Amino acid sequence: MKDYYKILGVPPDASDEEIKKAYRRLAHKYHPDRGGDEKKFKEINEAYQVLSDKEKRAQYDRYGKVFEGAGEGFRGPFEGFDFDNFWQSDFERKTGFDFENLEDLFEEFFGFSARRKEDRRKGRDLEVIVEMNLEEVLKPQKKKITLYKYVVCPRCDGKGAEPGSQLKECPTCRGRGEVQQIKRTFFGTISRYTTCPTCKGEGYIPEKPCNVCKGEGRIKKEETIEITIPAGVDSNQILQFKGLGDAGRKGGKSGDLYVKIHIKPHPRFKRKHDDLYTIVQVPYSLAALGSEVEVETLEKTVLLKVPAGTESGEVFRLKNLGIPHFGGYGRGDLYVEIQIKTPKRLTKKQKELLKKLQEEGL
Repeated sequence: MKDYYKILGVPPDASDEEIKKAYRRLAHKYHPDRGGDEKKFKEINEAYQVLSDKEKRAQYDRYGKVFEGAGEGFRGPFEGFDFDNFWQSDFERKTGFDFENLEDLFEEFFGFSARRKEDRRKGRDLEVIVEMNLEEVLKPQKKKITLYKYVVCPRCDGKGAEPGSQLKECPTCRGRGEVQQIKRTFFGTISRYTTCPTCKGEGYIPEKPCNVCKGEGRIKKEETIEITIPAGVDSNQILQFKGLGDAGRKGGKSGDLYVKIHIKPHPRFKRKHDDLYTIVQVPYSLAALGSEVEVETLEKTVLLKVPAGTESGEVFRLKNLGIPHFGGYGRGDLYVEIQIKTPKRLTKKQKELLKKLQEEGL
């Protein structure tokens, strides 16, 4: 039996909002269009479809499974699809096709709205990749990002109407935001409600559309924003910045900005979670007799005591010299591997000394 709570990483008593947030985070991480694991993405969707539905979740909590079709009415083929968080696909980027109004196509063919009415004006979520050096991860970093995105129209302040003009009731839908369509078919008369084509579901239209945004309430332009990257971030981690995505239509809620982190490879250190690993080469005499050796960390130089008789490949731990824990206190550790350096060229005196050591059995 699949543990849907474990798949989403939430406790069994998680609220609907906690489940939704967990789903969004994991969906962004594993979406196939972003290079994610398709099998994992399907598993995440399966878990969300059950836990986000009150009846299905109750069945799952009681019986450990869901009985499909029991007590359920007709469900549209796209119910549950999360249009608010649908990543821009490769097809969309290559062709320029805008999926933002895809819901209108579904309404035209299937007679239902793909998104809730209050979400139709919401702006799209955006995603960018930010590259960082490993040293930058030690402290919070302010980064400036330039985006070509929708912003609130400065002329009409997002209302979509020319300054001084009024908003009036849509004559097509009489302010309802939807219209009734009646069609006669072989099976009889079918009645359905669809989004009003005149006001796009708003219920009102401006007497005079804004000259700048043409009634949209937003325009596209280049905008530079500043964000703060917390300490301790890691490669492929995604940070959410609320309200920094596309501005919504006609005063609608703005989308969010998702920042994917990429940490550049470091020439001296390897990172594993919040721990760092490095290699220090020492001469044979130092390893045999023991001494202190200088070790470069990401911030400073420290002394490591190498005990007498240390063999090549031994690893020593330097506490709290790794990466800060993301969103918490403390740091990881630095692990130093000792490698004994064998000289390739020897002076005459060095050769004589090594021969004497060889005669002594060393």
